[in-house]
Amino acid sequence: MASGKSDPLIDEFEFQELEATTGEAGAGAKGMEAMAQAYSVALGGFKDFCLKPELTRSIAENGFEHPSEVQHKALPQALLGNDILAQAKSGMGKTAVFVFALLEHIEKPPEDQPRRVLALVVVHTRELAYQIDREFVRFNRALPHCTTAVIYGGVPFEECNRHFKDPKKIPAIVVATPGRCLSLINDKTMDVSHVKYFVLDEFDRCLEDIRMRKDVQEIFSKTPRTKQVMMFSATMSQEMRNLAKKFMNNPLEIYVDQQSKLTLHGLIQYYINVEENAKSRKLVDILDAVDFHQCIIFVNTVTRCETLNALLRKCKFPSVGVHGGMDQAERIKTFDLCKSQNSKIVVATDLFGRGIDINRINLVIQYDMATDADSYLHRVGRAGRFGNRGLTITFIASDTRSMRSKEEGAEKGKQKEWKDDDILKDVQSRFEIQMSELTDLSKLDKKQYMTQ
Repeated sequence: MASGKSDPLIDEFEFQELEATTGEAGAGAKGMEAMAQAYSVALGGFKDFCLKPELTRSIAENGFEHPSEVQHKALPQALLGNDILAQAKSGMGKTAVFVFALLEHIEKPPEDQPRRVLALVVVHTRELAYQIDREFVRFNRALPHCTTAVIYGGVPFEECNRHFKDPKKIPAIVVATPGRCLSLINDKTMDVSHVKYFVLDEFDRCLEDIRMRKDVQEIFSKTPRTKQVMMFSATMSQEMRNLAKKFMNNPLEIYVDQQSKLTLHGLIQYYINVEENAKSRKLVDILDAVDFHQCIIFVNTVTRCETLNALLRKCKFPSVGVHGGMDQAERIKTFDLCKSQNSKIVVATDLFGRGIDINRINLVIQYDMATDADSYLHRVGRAGRFGNRGLTITFIASDTRSMRSKEEGAEKGKQKEWKDDDILKDVQSRFEIQMSELTDLSKLDKKQYMTQ
């Protein structure tokens, strides 16, 4: 932070050392959760998909018994080789659809033939790429020919290149971020001329950023014209839907929830009106008063992430911070700490706002309000995943904020202004969420958001 500038987040602690439901609606969330579970059981088990025995056993060993609604609708079509455009709310198992489909599709190559990259999974962040690669590893243990590699920026090129040096060890499945993937293709390190399956996860995020979209388009154009294309996201505007379909051949469109009803069952959502200079004190009160398994706290800038994490650690909270300005090795280390439940509290920018799956997170605090309704939905979706319960609390400040436009770029210095309560109104109108104001922490019922 530049010297001479004041940040109320710091000022407050220099001075002292130191969605939408009411309580009654929480019972409704429980009922919806039970209905979802009953629906899932009615669909039958994964054995009904007639997958390879090795894959079926691996699915069962990892505790998967019944498919979620999106898995029930999308997986059979993915197995048939159809192009798929799927939208389903966070935490409903979209990743498993393409992981299981690719592991089923990829056959063991003849011993005398070189290995080929057959499937390409492209995502927008390094952490999501790393997470998806871990999911493939989780389920491919009995399928040794379904080898994988994860490639992304922030690490030396040599570390990525090593996956493609030995023709007999070239991975069948590559999970990658667009920039590094394109670099490896352009310098002839990675051959994608045999790719049969192309997956874009969190596709709206990949395509809304102009620079990232150009990379995705170029990668796509270098793969064979005939291939299966699958795209997934929790949110999808009409513009992104139309753009995605340009990559696809008569795709099957799957919408598990209408866009206007993308609420998360079992997720209790509140907001608190709080002045900017009182946020840190209120946050400490919440962390002291509320029981939780793991908590993620969202802020909007790298500086605020670092500062808030330092303040929490000064107050003896077991906190870690993660943001895009960190060294890549440190980012992955932090991700692993969270996944292994060795980190109880994480302060994060939107780097962790999409796709990241940490099962024990049941408290999401938006220290800074999301900058748009879609980002709000993705953030709160880090809790209450796949039938678990969760609690989200959003701080609403009265002052106007500004941010650099994603598409105009920081070099132009253009700004976009918004108010927290405007975003709140947009969230409530678009997703039919009626968040209650939280005025008394003692009235929270942990039975509504704590899973035993």
